[in-house]
Amino acid sequence: MLHIRSCSLRIGTWNCSSRYKTTKVKEGPGLDYFITASLDKQVKKERKRLPCWLQTAIPKGKNYTKLKTDLRSLNLTTVCEEARCPNIGECWGGGDTNTATATIMLMGDECTRGCRFCSVKTSKNPGPLDPLEPYNTAKAVGSWGVHYIVLTSVDRDDISDGGASHLAECVKELKLQVPDLLVEVLAPDFRGDLDAVERLASSGMDVFAHNLETVNRLQAFVRDPRANYKQSMEVLIKAKESSPGLLTKTSLMLGLGEADEEIVETMEDLRKNSVDVVTFGQYMQPTKRHLKVKEYVTPEKFKHWEQLGMDMGFAYVASGPLVRSSYKAGEYYIKNIIDKQRGIVSDVND
Repeated sequence: MLHIRSCSLRIGTWNCSSRYKTTKVKEGPGLDYFITASLDKQVKKERKRLPCWLQTAIPKGKNYTKLKTDLRSLNLTTVCEEARCPNIGECWGGGDTNTATATIMLMGDECTRGCRFCSVKTSKNPGPLDPLEPYNTAKAVGSWGVHYIVLTSVDRDDISDGGASHLAECVKELKLQVPDLLVEVLAPDFRGDLDAVERLASSGMDVFAHNLETVNRLQAFVRDPRANYKQSMEVLIKAKESSPGLLTKTSLMLGLGEADEEIVETMEDLRKNSVDVVTFGQYMQPTKRHLKVKEYVTPEKFKHWEQLGMDMGFAYVASGPLVRSSYKAGEYYIKNIIDKQRGIVSDVND
């Protein structure tokens, strides 16, 4: 309505000539604008109403502001912002522990893939890698005083090894500057290049994560055509083989139209391949251009998957509407698992 009113005011200027009015009509919105506006209203009507359990507070606070300033000054990007994570206020603000944490997104903010659930920018030819990124990442993380950090990245199919060597350097620099830090890497699939997977998995990280995202049947509908269920499972298997003491982890979004038996089948495949940690979270449509939510899964149903996962033998299961693959609430428990493996006695909330 605002656009239409503005146009009407210009056309209806009483002191202007007919020629001026004709020019302004030509410069005004065309038919496509009104068709698009109509479709936008229809899309809004079709989008499911957000249930109360998915509503979160607006991000704010001293820790939130400091962390944002630190990241900007060092030219670092976070998946928290790029993927519009609903937990950004809690993670960056510090939550109950007052320990701010973020998932740093490496290798730029443009991805060579175009998954239908993801709001990260896409490009066939992203910019060059930043050679200072390993150092800057370690410098930023070291100043936060955290015990656990998650690194992730965009897909870089334009680079010969998919960026595996660069990611490995980031891990090594972090371990060099902050020796006691536990590092989780949420890795891409490197187009199925298992040598690249081994290179990264052997870099000294503590948790190798790679997301299946959804059940087998929905892969082609949800993910970029270059990604698939079998390839992702092979990445997780290779990571474990490359470094047997390494924890492996994956995540699934629910609410995309998957059936219960398909979730169970996926969990069985993961356990068969010795994946240690799995998380379940609600898929939330980032923009109207992305896949629509088929179902808002209830908190009770998420509890069911958590219990089933633990019964199946996963070392840890995080399952809830707002759980994300790198959600900080799970980091304390994963840290405790790693400490126990190393014979270190620590409190879960350490």
